[in-house]
Amino acid sequence: MSLIKSIEQSMIRTDLPNLQIGDYVRVNLKVKEGTRERIQSYEGTLIARKGKGLTETINVRRISYGIGVERIIPLNSQKISSIEVIRRGQVRRAKLYYLRDRVGKSAKVKEKLVTK
Repeated sequence: MSLIKSIEQSMIRTDLPNLQIGDYVRVNLKVKEGTRERIQSYEGTLIARKGKGLTETINVRRISYGIGVERIIPLNSQKISSIEVIRRGQVRRAKLYYLRDRVGKSAKVKEKLVTK
């Protein structure tokens, strides 16, 4: 059992920022098209985190042309080039699934004021 845990530990990424629920993030993903590889960015609100260790995933939600689009991204995937936190969100929930029913200004998350 410890052999499996040691292999998993070596595969966990340590270069990712501290992500919290409600943050507005930009995830840069590597996309392969034929023989070429390019980076595609996906911006949205982090509404959920699931799992732990190697199987941890995040749900990122954005509004695209008036339609809500969610993407489940494995945190330790090699397809992730980088993750940037654009804005910190102030929330009181662990999962923000209620944003699915909201439209317009009510679907926004308050920004957390950072004090030094």
